[in-house]
Amino acid sequence: MKDDAALLNKSVRSHWGIENNLHWNLDVIFKEDGQLKRKGNSAENFNVIAKVALGLIENEKTVKLSKPLKRLKAAIDDAYREIILNL
Repeated sequence: MKDDAALLNKSVRSHWGIENNLHWNLDVIFKEDGQLKRKGNSAENFNVIAKVALGLIENEKTVKLSKPLKRLKAAIDDAYREIILNL
């Protein structure tokens, strides 16, 4: 029984570590906490888009930049944005 409690504790901590990392990335890269989206499903829709964009940015390995800089580069460089979108 003690092993089950230790496994459960490890699983919960692991889940929250992933959740906190995702939230931190969304807040730092997309400034999600400071956005005022309250009409209809806009907050949920933008959250889904941000998670997809974050996944694309994380999978892009041709340029060695931070995630915020990759996002900026994708915003201003059509060729780089095309690379990200074709992953």
